[in-house]
Amino acid sequence: MDESTSAVTIGVQQAQEQISKHKETLFAWVKSFFTWTNLFRAAGMLFVIGIIWFLYKLAFHALNRVSEQKINKQNNLALHKLLKYVFYSVIVMYILSCFGIKLTALLGAAGIAGLAVGFAAQTTVSNVISGLFVITEGVVKVGDRIVVSGVTGDVDSIDLLSTKVHTLDNQLVRIPNSSIINTTFQNNSYYSTRRITFAIGLKYGTDIRYALDVLLKAPELCETVIKKPAPAVWVDGFGDSNINMTVAVWCKSSDFLKTKNDMFIALMRVMNENGLVTSYNCVEIVPHDDSTPVPPAKKSVARQS
Repeated sequence: MDESTSAVTIGVQQAQEQISKHKETLFAWVKSFFTWTNLFRAAGMLFVIGIIWFLYKLAFHALNRVSEQKINKQNNLALHKLLKYVFYSVIVMYILSCFGIKLTALLGAAGIAGLAVGFAAQTTVSNVISGLFVITEGVVKVGDRIVVSGVTGDVDSIDLLSTKVHTLDNQLVRIPNSSIINTTFQNNSYYSTRRITFAIGLKYGTDIRYALDVLLKAPELCETVIKKPAPAVWVDGFGDSNINMTVAVWCKSSDFLKTKNDMFIALMRVMNENGLVTSYNCVEIVPHDDSTPVPPAKKSVARQS
């Protein structure tokens, strides 16, 4: 019993000695770290970071003032992102240099690691590069209505990896930037005006010249139809059961849906008021009377069939 008690006592003493040694080591490290030299060095580092932060904010506000007057929204977004990336890069490089980390060795290691990551993340790299092209090329801007891979929506933001749009029913869609670069996409807001065409089928027997004059009255009833380019009406061909007519008008891109609805109403109005009748596909059934004599030639054809 005495031996076990003494063993426990010895173990406790050894543990206390180890704890005291660690305490002394910790206190010595803290004491060596919080020296006047290190404190002045930390204060200097914080001062430099504060100056960099002040310059960043100054450049940020200056860019905002210039952007409101001379830079469009898309370039404004790209410049703000570039400024933010430059600021964080400078901060990180300065902090690393303060701790004695050589940037040349770090960049060399980053280059080797970048090759390995690049092979493993080719899609991500492709989206980043495509994002830079989208931002600098300027074919898509925030607020534009675009159509990509069957998705129609208004652009909310253009980031390095993807472009975010909201659809007409207010659903968020994330489109990879590589899809915009590598596929055919449509920007309905790139130009300030758009053309709308309407296909109309009139029944055979309609006076074509009269129909052209009547249909040309419809754009006059729509206030959002612009005068130049002027509205146009033409014959598009002859169908199986109708004369194909086309009406084309121009409007501002922002008035597209309103102009389209107003033109449908105006076309129906002028057609009803002036007696133009649309045609529709129909099958005419002619009853055959068995009591009517059939010529011999037709009888033989009927038997063969």
